[in-house]
Amino acid sequence: MAQRAVWLISHEPGTPLCGTVRFSRDWQEDSGYLSFTIRRYPTVEKRARVFNGASYVPVPEDGPFLKALLFELRLLDDDKDFVESRDSCSRINKTSIYGLLIGGEELWPVVAFLKNDMIYACVPLVEQTLSPRPPLISVSGVSQGFEFLFGIQDFLYSGQKNDSELNTKLSQLPDLLLQACPFGTLLDANLQNSLDNTNFASVTQPQKQPAWKTGTYKGKPQVSISITEKVKSMQYDKQGIADTWQVVGTVTCKCDLEGIMPNVTISLSLPTNGSPLQDILVHPCVTSLDSAILTSSSIDAMDDSAFSGPYKFPFTPPLESFNLCFYTSQVPVPPILGFYQMKEEEVQLRITINLKLHESVKNNFEFCEAHIPFYNRGPITHLEYKTSFGQLEVFREKSFLIWIIGQKFPKSMEISLSGTVTFGAKSHEKQPFDPICTGETAYLKLHFRILDYTLTGCYADQHSVQVFASGKPKISAHRKLISSDYYIWNSKAPAPVTYGSLLL
Repeated sequence: MAQRAVWLISHEPGTPLCGTVRFSRDWQEDSGYLSFTIRRYPTVEKRARVFNGASYVPVPEDGPFLKALLFELRLLDDDKDFVESRDSCSRINKTSIYGLLIGGEELWPVVAFLKNDMIYACVPLVEQTLSPRPPLISVSGVSQGFEFLFGIQDFLYSGQKNDSELNTKLSQLPDLLLQACPFGTLLDANLQNSLDNTNFASVTQPQKQPAWKTGTYKGKPQVSISITEKVKSMQYDKQGIADTWQVVGTVTCKCDLEGIMPNVTISLSLPTNGSPLQDILVHPCVTSLDSAILTSSSIDAMDDSAFSGPYKFPFTPPLESFNLCFYTSQVPVPPILGFYQMKEEEVQLRITINLKLHESVKNNFEFCEAHIPFYNRGPITHLEYKTSFGQLEVFREKSFLIWIIGQKFPKSMEISLSGTVTFGAKSHEKQPFDPICTGETAYLKLHFRILDYTLTGCYADQHSVQVFASGKPKISAHRKLISSDYYIWNSKAPAPVTYGSLLL
């Protein structure tokens, strides 16, 4: 496992290339931007030439690399049009791993992501031929590349209060990487450890600290586990256009345990009818994983052989709260299915809304609301409506309705709202504007939260949590389902169309 090159790029819209390469091997000025690189590794580049053979593509200079990367990330100022080679459905990217077209050749794999107006990028070594392209799971340098870049990010922004502190840390990076990643091989992703060693400030300990842990905990032992699922949906109620929905889950942990390296194992379980977890991404502190967990992908067609747990995560926890893992899931039905019809009749709009809670979903909300905006129109001057359930709040000046459904659906699990809305003269200074919602194109957006429930059925069994540390910890587990980008479009007008794989 090794890296061929690493970059840190400041994203600056409006500059000639919309970005500044903050680190390169040497100082240089090119095309109006100043650059110097974190590191290039010539020895690793020679190995890449041998391993890749005829499929070898050299790492380019900073200028061409920066331009190709910003184009792939859609960050160029003049890059607003659809590009077939980059934006087609066949090129949907879920992994932050890209292939950059440079000089007629494709440089792959390039790990890159944008965070805090900074682009972190590296090119892992692939120890085999690139033609045909090997599966990502066989390229061990990719996971190491992510760990390396996340370590750089944590070093730059942990405890950073102002730009002068950031610039100080930037100036320290080249020397730190000589220790943390010599000859392109990552030894320690925690750059603060390398800085402490350089300053002779680190304290020798009988047991080595994990790369992401900077101290120890003293106090009452406890482990807290929180599962949060966000459900996204786009519903159209139209023939020929499929409704889409998807669940994205996050498992957050906080482990207050004494000792330098306490070990914890958490198991996530599903009921017999639960939806398998897919696209699982884990925190670097996870020490090992079942291969079935890593290979479960939403790109593959679902079948009865899909791995359905239990999903075990052994790890050495950091001191702070952290995201143990992320996942997606293809649940069979959306929690709330609805249709929305809006039609102009002379000087008023006639609306009809129907919402139905699926019988398998827990009917106990912390809150549930339907937000109904009317963009590009004047203030509401008159409203007549009839609702079978809940209350309707009217924001006349904002041309906005909120249907407060409350904490439960009725026994029928189905509710409706109908009425007519009349608007006054439009004022461009005060009224909400939306370039998509013109004419009769409109939507309603659902906002809801259900505690002690997940749509996949995923839960953490407190009795299955294994803790190898001094003292018996108190273990608590919580879960909740939250709506996110949950849209129901007017079925009587055109609407933007999305697909399931685009919901990530």
